[in-house]
Amino acid sequence: MSALAHVPTGSGRSASPPPAARPGRHRFLPYLLLLPGAAWLFLFFAVPILQLAAASLYDPEGSLSTGYALTWAFGNYPTALQAYWPQFGRSFLYAGIALVLALLMGYPLAYAIAQKAGRWKNLLLVCVIAPMFTSFLVRTLAWKTILSDNGWLVGLLRDVHLLGPDGRLLATPVAVVLGLTYNFLPFLVLPLYASLERLDYRLLEASSDLYANPLKTFRRVTLPVSMPGLIAGTLLFFIPATGDYINAELLGTPNQYMIGNVIDSAFLVRLDYPQGAALSFLLMSAILAVVFVYLRRAGTEEVL
Repeated sequence: MSALAHVPTGSGRSASPPPAARPGRHRFLPYLLLLPGAAWLFLFFAVPILQLAAASLYDPEGSLSTGYALTWAFGNYPTALQAYWPQFGRSFLYAGIALVLALLMGYPLAYAIAQKAGRWKNLLLVCVIAPMFTSFLVRTLAWKTILSDNGWLVGLLRDVHLLGPDGRLLATPVAVVLGLTYNFLPFLVLPLYASLERLDYRLLEASSDLYANPLKTFRRVTLPVSMPGLIAGTLLFFIPATGDYINAELLGTPNQYMIGNVIDSAFLVRLDYPQGAALSFLLMSAILAVVFVYLRRAGTEEVL
């Protein structure tokens, strides 16, 4: 008999394997971890949205002094759209033009930082995001000074005869579009940089070795790699630019007002809560529709 058979155990009993963990014991742990975030979204997103939806159906004849009654007045929506459809169209037009300008400037900038900057990469990234360290309002007021009739930019354009003697930039659609482009440009550049940084330069060399011209290399190699950042950046740019009202307020006139200015006036000046809420829901619906169509088309093109 083996000597190990005579060795006593500590308790006099034979050792037994540990009990197997019960299946599903931690099944609810992920949901518990999600609970704080879900509660936050419910309290500060879902509840205000529901309250805004109720306000959009208030009796339009009500007021703060007499009170508002929930009369399910769905007519608030066509009435608001009929009264302010020019501001709706202007919002999407200005945001679209600003997005095109931002792409023309932001894509080459993101590519240069990601692939060509070398040891200057971090410094250039800081330069891109440094304006965001200051207030949105302060940055827009700075553009008001730059575009003023007595500013250096207008003087230069007059000297080279791109503006007439009485020409101006401030209080024009050009000023509003430039303000939108400047203020939201970092939201486009940073996602693009994150995608382009992952681009393997050897793929570009292989494309050149296969006799692809630079345009075809961009279309077949660089653009597909940057597509996730491009989609994210355009959405991060376009959505807040469409609903913005600060640039039109400070750099434009009532003739350049966007739908955000109308909503601001409805809530804070005219105190017409049903109309302001209806316009807000119409704006959200229009943006969601544009985003849905864009994502469907972008996803299809990415697959192709």
